Amino acid sequence: MNSTPRPLAVALPDRAPTPVRTAPEGAHALVVGASGITGSALVRQLAGAGWRVTGLSRSPVPGSPAEHVAADLRSLDSLREGLGDLGPTHVFIAAWSRQETEAENIRVNAGMVRDLLAVLGPQGTLRHVALVTGLKHYLGPFESYGQGDLPDTPFLEDAERLPVDNFYYAQEDELFAAASSHGFTWSVHRSHTVIGHAVGNAMNMASTLAAYAGVQRHLGRPFTFPGSLAQWDGVVDLTDADLLADHQLWAATTPAAADTAFNVVDGDLVRWRRLWPRLAEHLGVEPQGPSEEPQPLEQQMAGAGPVWARLVAEHGLVEPDLARVASWWHTDADLGREVEVFADMTRSRLLGWTGYVSTERALLALVDRYRAEHLVP
Repeated sequence: MNSTPRPLAVALPDRAPTPVRTAPEGAHALVVGASGITGSALVRQLAGAGWRVTGLSRSPVPGSPAEHVAADLRSLDSLREGLGDLGPTHVFIAAWSRQETEAENIRVNAGMVRDLLAVLGPQGTLRHVALVTGLKHYLGPFESYGQGDLPDTPFLEDAERLPVDNFYYAQEDELFAAASSHGFTWSVHRSHTVIGHAVGNAMNMASTLAAYAGVQRHLGRPFTFPGSLAQWDGVVDLTDADLLADHQLWAATTPAAADTAFNVVDGDLVRWRRLWPRLAEHLGVEPQGPSEEPQPLEQQMAGAGPVWARLVAEHGLVEPDLARVASWWHTDADLGREVEVFADMTRSRLLGWTGYVSTERALLALVDRYRAEHLVP
């Protein structure tokens, strides 16, 4: 018997094959937030599966296969004008607007869901509405993030809501109320940090870390893990944008998944203490572990604008605005947590969903894509 170990560098794909979820007869999908990481992945998959797709955003997305409708989600009048006779059968809500306080987050973001469905519901065409939220459902909002009596990991979808204001809860309640009034099914998709391709997104860890590496390499500084010891040593999961898109299509076209909330993560677990050196090697920088206290990127990179301008000139980068490539605050929030965070996928598995992504492989492949498109050095 041959006992030679299998080489570690064996060529493997970074994800299980994604099935093509053929469009139901007469299906017309409206993707709300079509320019974001989640929305753009949804548009690609829907169009590839033969759906009629309309993307709702303030401006058209260059090269998108979706029809475009312009509307301001914060204005009921604008929604009425833009969506008045659209008649979609499926709606995928992948947009939110960050506010200064959680009370404002609730007012604005729950209001967007309420007004959107108040316009579309009476049209009588809706079959299913999917809402993307996240693991702050279990961790609490930014104002009380990771504090108090949290549910155990891995997070389970049937965990009790935390006794705090949370705009995710308010959005869900608006969705449930509209579904009851207008007779469509719904699904909620609680993702972890979403890793995918988009430019100008406010929550993009992949391009943020690639930009950070570029600045540090230019300055001759190490690629220092900016977060907490708890995140460095603990296990964590992430959510691939294409996987999240497939999960939404699956739920929207699988009767057994109707009227259900789901966690959506890649299916593996990683530790930053192992992933960070591999990411650093891929980016051509020297890795360094965390300090006793987090070193937030928002502080480290406060004066990085001029350095980025030099990198743009030297490498022929296509995005001169560093703020459209790197979202320091959001990556700081993810990497600076003092609690372990990962989610259970049993509910989806038992209903037949089999999606899987290798987080490490997908992250490195995404960095390569950003480089090939001259978005990062």
